[in-house]
Amino acid sequence: MNWISASTTAQDGDLILLIGLKQRYFIFPLSTGGIFQTHRGVINHNEIIGQTWGSEIQSHNGSPFYLFQPGIEELIKTTKRNTQIMYAKDIGYILLKLNIVNGTKVIEAGIGSGSLTQVIAAIIGNEGHLYTYEKRSETQNLAKKNLKRLSIQNRVSFIEKDIGNGFDQNSIDSIFLDVPNPYDYLDNVKKALVPGGFFGCLLPTTNQVVKLLNEMRRKNFACVEVSETMLRYYQTEETKLRPTDRMVAHTGYLVFGRPVIKESLSDNNE
Repeated sequence: MNWISASTTAQDGDLILLIGLKQRYFIFPLSTGGIFQTHRGVINHNEIIGQTWGSEIQSHNGSPFYLFQPGIEELIKTTKRNTQIMYAKDIGYILLKLNIVNGTKVIEAGIGSGSLTQVIAAIIGNEGHLYTYEKRSETQNLAKKNLKRLSIQNRVSFIEKDIGNGFDQNSIDSIFLDVPNPYDYLDNVKKALVPGGFFGCLLPTTNQVVKLLNEMRRKNFACVEVSETMLRYYQTEETKLRPTDRMVAHTGYLVFGRPVIKESLSDNNE
């Protein structure tokens, strides 16, 4: 299966995105002889194969669909889940704050359904690597299935282990924890990171954030930041441009910091 195709046209085996009326979209792999069926009509895969990306495709009853290669955001939104997935608005900021780029070595713990896993794996390229820790095999198996859609699972090592027992790797560039008690693992984080590496986590409540901040001060972390991201969409009709009726506001608190080699940090964190 090809997630990103070098061809300007859709080919057998490509993962495609069809967008229909009211921006409803469908993602599936093309296969010779296959059939795509919705309440808006039927399209044979053979009619899609060879079409240029961006083309309008019509079903048997004349309903229009537009053909694209799926973006990472669409893939995240259609990720099968057994837990709440991480939102794109948070993922983008996490990538920037943790300096995750091509070639980065990353540890992630608390994989959930694998939405962040997919994005990190896509960003780090074949030169980087992601080590993802999860102690529940059923959760890890779902994330593996979701990652397989992108055909980049070679960039990820799945490790079934309690991170309280430490990480198996060292000289890691960035670590992200999506666990309820990250303050219990800061010693293990510091051992696994390169000197001055990047650390971040997501927490749902201020109580957890306060405990983490206290522990980060004790464990000598600098550049500490607490933030939350909010995203508001607008209706795209020229005659009534205004915010949409619903908004995904608070999803969690993001906490970032970098370990330093120092006996203690001053109270004002200067």
